[in-house]
Amino acid sequence: MGVWDSILRGGGGGGGRRFIKRKDSDAGEAGRALEELRGSLYNEFHTSEGAKRQQQRFCGPSVALTFNFFVAVGIIMANKMVMGTVGFNFPVALSLIHYIAAWVLMAVLKAFYLLPIAPPSKSTPFSSLFALGAVMSFSTGLANISLKHNSVGFYRMAKIAVTPTIVAAEFILFKKKVSLRKVITLAVVSCGVAVATVTDLEFNLFGACVAVAWIIPSAVNKILWSNLQQSGNWTALALMWKTTPITVFFFLVLMPLLDPPGLLSFNWNFQNSSAIIISALFGFLLQWSGALALGATSALAHVVLGQFKTIVIMLSSYLVFNSDPGFTSLCGAIIALGGMSVYTYLGLKESASGGKRAPSTSRQNSHLLKSKVIVDGEKPETRLYTELF
Repeated sequence: MGVWDSILRGGGGGGGRRFIKRKDSDAGEAGRALEELRGSLYNEFHTSEGAKRQQQRFCGPSVALTFNFFVAVGIIMANKMVMGTVGFNFPVALSLIHYIAAWVLMAVLKAFYLLPIAPPSKSTPFSSLFALGAVMSFSTGLANISLKHNSVGFYRMAKIAVTPTIVAAEFILFKKKVSLRKVITLAVVSCGVAVATVTDLEFNLFGACVAVAWIIPSAVNKILWSNLQQSGNWTALALMWKTTPITVFFFLVLMPLLDPPGLLSFNWNFQNSSAIIISALFGFLLQWSGALALGATSALAHVVLGQFKTIVIMLSSYLVFNSDPGFTSLCGAIIALGGMSVYTYLGLKESASGGKRAPSTSRQNSHLLKSKVIVDGEKPETRLYTELF
């Protein structure tokens, strides 16, 4: 103790005090750095801006489209088991179960603070969310009626018609134009898919009216999902959380009108219920992956992905299970795949050219963003029910 007192009282006293003060200063700086890190992490995971940045960082276009592709193939197998082996022939009720399961899973994520934060209510009118939830349910419901009253070939022709509908709707609603090369490529893809997959075209007046009525909500559904995520700070899960209750409500209304009777008398044993639960889990993943793909790309890109899935499934049946679609269908599949490859190349080329132009306007955009933040007072940050997206 005497040695320590002599050091503090002697010539080294000032140095000792400076040493202690320096240690206190370092501790204060470390504490402030830790607080800044905690605040940064909180903004990344508990604000809508940070959640969207994380989604864009970890789920780019290639990841989102690949995720959606594999989940779509998985749910086709799961629903084949449910509709075939189990005999659950209530497609609207199955879609309702999918959405209820998704709602429950998202509620669990929310309880553990893992659900991304939604943007402030003033940023997106409730009418937009209500329209999105309603359009989703009508798109699925009308598709099921179309499948019931039309041949598979006529139904597939209606799906192909979604592509030009999206082009026209985006131009009318958002003045969004598509380059001539992309229009020609999309036409080639649609013709190839039609030649490859359309085999029978039985015409039914009521079924045709339903198919035409389905085209518009199907196109609008994809456009709204893509636009809301890209124009605002919505993540896929946050948007699903807000719109799923609306979709469930409309499914409850549509189910007695579209499904055959006998749902309550179905044999709900353990095996059948397990198969339906597995299908519901795939349904949640399909909704999520579809929303991610629409947020990362565009409605048109997602339609092309859907056509790609149809062609891949047909070619897989030919290569793996020795099915014989015919020479004409194979030629159509090759044409469609070629068109899809060109469309992907054009999309990547446009993205690259857009990325090169971005730095020149980044400072202006940053200045505008800061001005907006000050004003707003916020911190800167083989059936359709197997194909919900």
